[in-house]
Amino acid sequence: MNYINKNISQILVHILFWVLFVFVSLFIFSEYYWVQNPFLQYLSILVVIVYLNNFILLPFFVKKRMYVLYIFVFAIISFLATQLYCNAFRRCSCSIMNCLSEYLWQSLVPLIFFSFIWMLYRYIDKQEEVERIKKEHTEMELKFLKSQINPHVLFNNLNTIYSYSIEKPNEVPDMILMLSDNLKHVLYESNSKTIALEKELQFLDNYIKFQKIRTEGVKRINYKVDIDSKHHQIAPLLLITIIENAFKHSTLNSDIDILIKVNHGVLDFSCQNDFNREAVSTDDFKIGLQNLEKRLQLIYKDDYEFKITKTDTFIVYLKLNLE
Repeated sequence: MNYINKNISQILVHILFWVLFVFVSLFIFSEYYWVQNPFLQYLSILVVIVYLNNFILLPFFVKKRMYVLYIFVFAIISFLATQLYCNAFRRCSCSIMNCLSEYLWQSLVPLIFFSFIWMLYRYIDKQEEVERIKKEHTEMELKFLKSQINPHVLFNNLNTIYSYSIEKPNEVPDMILMLSDNLKHVLYESNSKTIALEKELQFLDNYIKFQKIRTEGVKRINYKVDIDSKHHQIAPLLLITIIENAFKHSTLNSDIDILIKVNHGVLDFSCQNDFNREAVSTDDFKIGLQNLEKRLQLIYKDDYEFKITKTDTFIVYLKLNLE
């Protein structure tokens, strides 16, 4: 559709120019009758020269980047066209300089105008191509970053189910159902640019239930959700990276505080935990949060706030304007 609209706009620009150009030229040379006017006879040759320049000369010289040579050829064509008009059509018997001063504009105006239009639309095409490449690159990068998240979440859940199949087999069926929901979310629902906040919260609830089972008696989890509406959209698998890091790198016999609050379309998320200072310096710890920040930059650009505070506890704060 954009391609068709662009072609139509170009055609309209060309038609409008020629109509105006002929009208102005006839107004200037009003002493001639239409039938006898040498400009009208010359117009057909001028049209050939203009479109020869647009379809052959300009593309060739621009592709070869022979700009100086093109200007020289352009000047020669303009000079010869003007001399042709003076001597073959106008037959004014004037000097070369007088001919150029009086009639050069008739050759130059359409040549310069349509050269400018050609370069303008070429620039627009290149900008659209750049935007398309950027968009494709962004989508590929987002898919890559999400692919790094998915296995971590699933493998942790599978490890939890495996350990309980040995120690507490009666709880395994419910855990498998939760894992099934999470698989559905990760493999299918998370492929969209944004998903319903309700679905993302259900995914987090299941994950935290797994962790409560897995870390029972070892870590205390304080999880609170306070939202004014679930009818918001959020990019999938953003918060899980922070929560997963908190469980993975928090110390034994410590608290993990997770708060999710949504008010008037603004999400405030904080996750706080005691941490192993040696783990914070490892690449494994940093990669997850670095990937998260890259995703935030790609998706939300300047519409978010992301802070990491390392004092006695490790605190991650995220503020998002939801859709």
